[in-house]
Amino acid sequence: MTSYDRDKVSDIHRHLHSELPSEPALRVKALESLLVAKGLVDSQAVDKWVEMFSDEIGPKRGASIVARAWVDNSFRARLLEDGTTAIADFGYVGHATGYLTVVENTPAIHNLVVCTLCSCYPLALLGMAPSWYKQNAYRARAVRDPRGVLSEFGVKLAEDVEVRVWDSTSERRYMVMPQRPRGAEHMAEADLAKLVTRDSMIGTAICRLP
Repeated sequence: MTSYDRDKVSDIHRHLHSELPSEPALRVKALESLLVAKGLVDSQAVDKWVEMFSDEIGPKRGASIVARAWVDNSFRARLLEDGTTAIADFGYVGHATGYLTVVENTPAIHNLVVCTLCSCYPLALLGMAPSWYKQNAYRARAVRDPRGVLSEFGVKLAEDVEVRVWDSTSERRYMVMPQRPRGAEHMAEADLAKLVTRDSMIGTAICRLP
């Protein structure tokens, strides 16, 4: 049986903290460097994963789904009925999109997505979750004071607009279908997708023309 040396473990703990900077980004980079030096991580593989989720996936997959729903009423109906099945048309499947529910913003209803337990999120559609989505302040206030949260994000809603909050779980993920901007009625699907942002699919932003 491996012996446990409390003093030695404490010394290693202090040593690691003395080498890691206080800034989160620098701490991550320093930790990555230590893991690479020990042969536990391939830095090129890490870069590829970050590039894939930031650029290739990012919010682009979700945006393409929203744009299709804006121009294709048949797809829109299927998407709202069963998001998981509908996005199979795009080949987007996997744990991060399983049991997907898409909720639609309308002139009378605005939807907001949160995960009060942790930070469950449709990663494969929206890319990396924003840091604020994971913070306790957002997770608690989005349920308690959604209008106040939206106002801080610059989303000002009329009093007669109903705000619905959707709590994601490990078993069900939510994505908002934002409203199509006025003046974009005749835009091509590919151009419409460029108007859709990650935050608009969480509900903390509104799609606008450039």
